Amino acid sequence: MKRRLFSLTLAASALACSLPAAAQTAWDLPSAYPATNFHTVNLNAFASDVEKATGGKLKITVHANAALFKAPEIKRAVQGGQAQIGEIILAAYQNEWAMFGADGIPFLATSYEDSRKLYAAQKPILQKKLAEQGLMLLYSVAWPPQGIYSKKPLASAADLKGSKWRAYSPATSRIAQLVGAQPVTVQAAELSQALATGVVETNMTSGATGVDSKLFEHLKFYYDVQAWLPKNAVIVNKRAFDALDKASQDALLKAAADAETRGWAASQKVNTDSLATLRANGMTVEPGSAALKADMQKVGATMLQEWLGQAGAEGQQMLDAYRK
Repeated sequence: MKRRLFSLTLAASALACSLPAAAQTAWDLPSAYPATNFHTVNLNAFASDVEKATGGKLKITVHANAALFKAPEIKRAVQGGQAQIGEIILAAYQNEWAMFGADGIPFLATSYEDSRKLYAAQKPILQKKLAEQGLMLLYSVAWPPQGIYSKKPLASAADLKGSKWRAYSPATSRIAQLVGAQPVTVQAAELSQALATGVVETNMTSGATGVDSKLFEHLKFYYDVQAWLPKNAVIVNKRAFDALDKASQDALLKAAADAETRGWAASQKVNTDSLATLRANGMTVEPGSAALKADMQKVGATMLQEWLGQAGAEGQQMLDAYRK
């Protein structure tokens, strides 16, 4: 009898110990950017907030620097359920659906204020499209304004002709074509190596990416033309979300709203800090000549018309809402 009671006690203890682990839901969140990038820092804060708010019932593990999936693979991975949640840069998916690329059109929205207005016009359309794909938009945060990095001085867009230009989206590839540069597709995690090996000589990206990838070790000039502010979006598989209990869903949405507010504020601070870091590491940082800006604005005007041709009435409706 004693032996039997002892066995039952052990079994009950084992069951009690196993309950918390069994009750916990574990999600993977792939990201394409380094752990030190402000987007990734924000993702980790978001994951921590979710775990605290759910009492550990929902644990999200962030996989930085394309460690789990490469940037172009993340959206499909979340759609297919290989990852329950993920971070993507919307403009990279313009070929799939034109509206994803609205914030990658040069000189359409060039300030944080305008970027927020564009997001407000774009968001309901994004939510509808993602829902059709079995996804939900949790939150979105803009990158700092995009400028031009170059090994040599640029007086006008003509000085970009023939250069090896890093592209990470359909829009950045199209810019290369319009200025006569040679587009080379390189994701953020591979940018530093591409510069070191001469695969890339010029590119358009933010001061934040310039610091992340230490572009000052390979390039000498940064022209802060503030061409556009692309957005990252955190998306979740709808079936994974629906499988959560109501309290966990509410906690996730609240943490997402907080992350969006925190992320936009961090982006603005990072923009200022990054330009200072580029200068401190010997890079020449300047706004760019009137000729360079005028040339790039012409590129933007061409790309806007091309984009409207792809986006149709839906795109025009969004553009009208943005410009109100």
